[in-house]
Amino acid sequence: MNRYLLYSKGLRNGAVCLAATLMLGQLAAEPAKQDDSKDKTAKPAKAAKPDKATKMVEKQASVTIDGRKIEYTVRTSRLVIKKDDGKARASVFHVAYTRNDVKDLSKRPVLFAFNGGPGSSAVWLHLGALGPRILPTSEDGTQALKPPYKAKPNPFSILDVADLVFIDPVSTGYSRPEDSKEKFHGVDEDIESVGDFIRRWVTDNKRWASPKYLLGESYGGVRAAGLSNHLQSRFGMNLNGVVLLSSLMDFRPLSPGTGNDLAYVAYLPAYTAMAHYHGKLKGDRDALVERARQYAAGAYATALLKGFTLDEAGRNKVAAELAGLTGLSEKLILRHGLRVGPSQFRKELLRAEGKVLGRFDARTAWPEVDKAGETPQYDPSMSVIKGPISSAMLDYLADGLGWMEERPYEIIARVGNWNWGKGRGFVNVSSRLATAMRDNPHLRVLVQCGHADLATPAGGILHTLAHMRVPAPQRENITVAWYEAGHMFYLNEPDLKKMRTDLVEFIK
Repeated sequence: MNRYLLYSKGLRNGAVCLAATLMLGQLAAEPAKQDDSKDKTAKPAKAAKPDKATKMVEKQASVTIDGRKIEYTVRTSRLVIKKDDGKARASVFHVAYTRNDVKDLSKRPVLFAFNGGPGSSAVWLHLGALGPRILPTSEDGTQALKPPYKAKPNPFSILDVADLVFIDPVSTGYSRPEDSKEKFHGVDEDIESVGDFIRRWVTDNKRWASPKYLLGESYGGVRAAGLSNHLQSRFGMNLNGVVLLSSLMDFRPLSPGTGNDLAYVAYLPAYTAMAHYHGKLKGDRDALVERARQYAAGAYATALLKGFTLDEAGRNKVAAELAGLTGLSEKLILRHGLRVGPSQFRKELLRAEGKVLGRFDARTAWPEVDKAGETPQYDPSMSVIKGPISSAMLDYLADGLGWMEERPYEIIARVGNWNWGKGRGFVNVSSRLATAMRDNPHLRVLVQCGHADLATPAGGILHTLAHMRVPAPQRENITVAWYEAGHMFYLNEPDLKKMRTDLVEFIK
């Protein structure tokens, strides 16, 4: 039974999955005559002399989480960040949920959530996992649902344990530059502007004394790692925790190609997990994945380092081992020089069945369009979710939150030439998180990894963490959590439930 049916019948006892893992009870425990699907009457905003470009809509609503009714206030707003002379730089669109029955805000955590891209709005985390409203999906998140789409109450939200602020970085969602000369599309520019928004929101809402957390998905991990140090060094804002969901901090493990063999090492365990999932490998999945990790970091890495100096016997030996870990033929592996990239793997694993694997979730396997091609023509795992979550978000903004705009809501914006920095190498911001952890020994980090993620494979972030220069005691502050699905593992109901459990434990 899919999420829509579970919600519509009020029997959502099953597991739901989204971008952070939290566990709450059932809708069945909801009190009689309670209707969580409708927001209550809107109340006027209480902002004193707002900026001309600032707008706010405030509403009261409730949701049942873990069998308890949670009353909350939702404020949909555009906050204007300014230059030192007071002139507007940009307006940052965001949606903030705060629990109503909190007596002491200094003990109430607040979590700032954002997606990645760069160029993505926060819709995925907002309606996919964390917020009090959620987009229904198929039970495992790999099948398309028939339109139309509408968000439903989310019994796996973490609003019971933390206030939530969903941020759309400049140019995404309804956020826009106010000064054409200002720069926002770059690693540092993005960190600086989002950091300024967080500082302003914390100040305006009197939350400096509250525990503060960041949760970034995908490229959002680059942003979160950078913010952990920026907020600390620039504004003196020490964080309590950072959650890296299907994230990266170093681009090398994601960039297979000539001269960068690290990526092939990082992807191998994910290939093994997916070959097992699709029935190409037999045996215990976890044991196979561990074997792939050991081989990738050992004999395979050594063979790749030898390049073309590796003799024929050595190449054949590696090809045979890789075939046993990927489900691909030795002939194909040799043809690719022992270096099979994620696009080739997605195309080849189920080629005989005429199917292609998803990039964001390789459990998803749909019919291939061009059966003779070398690379996939599309990503079925993105086809599953983009249209539904976009439609549901626009309906929720207008009908649920009362926010109307003529311009489009940019789910994934065109951000042009992103400024990756002046260096010639790959972007790597792990040293910024390491510095933040060094200077704030109480900062904790939760890393969430999906076995089926071929966009930002777990092997990448694990390699980065293993090489991050953090004092030994602070390494104990890093926790890794695993999920069965892919990049947006929260679309898989069991993972969503586990995500809630993990997040609640991390925050509490």
